[in-house]
Amino acid sequence: MAGVPRVRLPAAYRAAARRSVRVTLAGSAGFYLFLYGFGSAVAATYAVFAAVAMAGLSRIPGTGRQRAAMLLRLVPACWVLITIGTYLAVRTWSAALGMLVVGFALAFTAVGGPRPAGAAPGLQLMYILPSFPPYDPGSLGERLAGATTGLALLVLAEALLLPDPPTVPYRELAARAADSAQRCADELTRASCTLSDGTSREAREASTGLRSSLVPEAERPAGASVRDRALTHTGLSLRTLLSRLPLLPPVPTGPDPSRAGLDALRAVRDAAEETADLLRGRSPAGDAHAELLRARSALAADPPAGASPAVLRRHVAVLEAADAALAMSTAAWLAVWGRAGAARAAPGRFWYASTPALQLWWRRLEGHAGGRSVFFQNAVRISLALAAARVIAGADSLPHGFWVLLATLTLTRTTVRETRSTVRVALTGTLVGALIVAGLLALVGTDSTVYAAALPPLMLVAFTLGPVKGVGWAQAMFTLVVALVFAQLAPATWQLAEVRLLDVLTGSAIGAVFGLLAWPRGAQDELRRSVAVMLRSAAETVVATTAQLAAGGVRKPVLAAPGHRSLQHAVILAESAYAQFQSEPKEPAVTSAGQDWQSTLMAGHHTLWGSVRLLAPPERVDVPPLGREPAATVTRLGDRVAGRMLLVSARLDPSGDTPEGPVPLRDPESDGFAAEPPGATTLYYGAAAWLDSLMTDLERITGQSGDGRAAPR
Repeated sequence: MAGVPRVRLPAAYRAAARRSVRVTLAGSAGFYLFLYGFGSAVAATYAVFAAVAMAGLSRIPGTGRQRAAMLLRLVPACWVLITIGTYLAVRTWSAALGMLVVGFALAFTAVGGPRPAGAAPGLQLMYILPSFPPYDPGSLGERLAGATTGLALLVLAEALLLPDPPTVPYRELAARAADSAQRCADELTRASCTLSDGTSREAREASTGLRSSLVPEAERPAGASVRDRALTHTGLSLRTLLSRLPLLPPVPTGPDPSRAGLDALRAVRDAAEETADLLRGRSPAGDAHAELLRARSALAADPPAGASPAVLRRHVAVLEAADAALAMSTAAWLAVWGRAGAARAAPGRFWYASTPALQLWWRRLEGHAGGRSVFFQNAVRISLALAAARVIAGADSLPHGFWVLLATLTLTRTTVRETRSTVRVALTGTLVGALIVAGLLALVGTDSTVYAAALPPLMLVAFTLGPVKGVGWAQAMFTLVVALVFAQLAPATWQLAEVRLLDVLTGSAIGAVFGLLAWPRGAQDELRRSVAVMLRSAAETVVATTAQLAAGGVRKPVLAAPGHRSLQHAVILAESAYAQFQSEPKEPAVTSAGQDWQSTLMAGHHTLWGSVRLLAPPERVDVPPLGREPAATVTRLGDRVAGRMLLVSARLDPSGDTPEGPVPLRDPESDGFAAEPPGATTLYYGAAAWLDSLMTDLERITGQSGDGRAAPR
């Protein structure tokens, strides 16, 4: 109507409303079908709670069609969980033991990426619901029928109703970054051999866009499969390439500028264009990868004889860019073709290319099976809390005891501080909801028609406001929803509200106790500890790498050079701790410290990347030892970088007692990284550039400038 302004809901409310419509239609349709159509209260219960569990409690990221595909794969798992819960419910001890094992296994699936992590809470409820009396294996068929119907309706609703706005796939983000790399390399091969400001800015933006924290959860390649690992490798290689190209030293003056690596840069340009086409599903016109490999080999095998240090530094920088482009091209091929493209991959960097899927998943699980992994810590915390809640609910014969476990599941947080604040708000919301329920039940009585009419609109409001307004609103509205459901299953009085409040109080208390006992500070201490371990491993890698470079020898592709695997594992644990740390509320002391954790993690990546590039080339090569002065210089620089890494590591370690006084990272008297010892080769300058970049990373971590003073933030 003219003159009436259009009101547009915020994006968070629109997303919650779309999901609310789906779960309401699926849950209420299945509930009414079985309760009033077939007279089966058991099947009706499982139909509504299956939809609520997998769409209301779970937070599976992605579009509706992506969630529908994930739900289809989870249906057999739901059958297994309901069956196990039904048969173990005969005794409290068996149900609790099953809860301990199932709870840990489901929570630990978070190592598989955002989708398994998002589905885990809903799957937990699929075991919790049947694990309480009455012990009735004869009703298993009804339970499975109800749950299957609820899930089937939810799959249809997710796939067909109210489509979500599309997101940009990670492959397309990587393709755009490859486009940017192609434009950078193209400008660097022209007459000026320099980048314009616009192209440099575009390269920085494209690189930043590949950071996992800026990519939608559903699009992150976080799985253990060959394609996911390769796509992650593609992104890291592209970020490295986009950081190298704008920093290429200028072409040195001389009679033959073509010797400044222009052929290799042209091959980098063509490989980036081919990678973009490949990621977008287009067939490459030629074989730019093979041409890049040839150009890279020619560049590495033909260092300029008797060239000036400026020429050698330019030569090394172009070689680094070619290595990054070669890794990008190979990883993109694996991301598209999977193990079918393993023949193109070198065995060192791409060890996963021909590894069977089960072995890849086992390696992922094994890598996090220890007390230093936040995934392991979270799984232990929630499984112990749920098992204890099941024992208490069974021993005291609490009515609607599964509400106790549901409260434990939904209110336990990764830090005791967050759990305490969450429980306080949740209890307030539950109390408000219980008071409303008590008044409603006292006023309406046993007239189920009123409850049947009120349930769908109430579910719409509850699942719209709850996710946006917070846990207090969610608990208040969910209390109303479950009350209307159970008031239709059996006659209910106002005491149902009292039971609900008691159960939530019990469950939240159990969650608070285990939040206090099991890693109460969440990822804060674990992040500091894992980063400290990563830097110590990086220091060992630096020392070992510089020693091997000085000694020379045969270099060939290997599965993992000594120390590389342990450093890679340390980087993975630190990244997982950082991801959880970002999701937790920060304590004031932590916020004020302003630690640049992203720079710390990148120091681990840069250490690993540079060491692999220097010690494990894509093809076999015999490297002569460095001269006496270059060897002494690179060893001294490596020892200094490693020593400073150890100091920074000790300062970050929560159990360390290193003095807090500032220690200069670089030598204030001279810049050893700019040294030009007589007889230095491209190998020396490559190692010096790598060590210089690591020292720059340490400066960012500690906030120091090049002269040892605090750098402005």
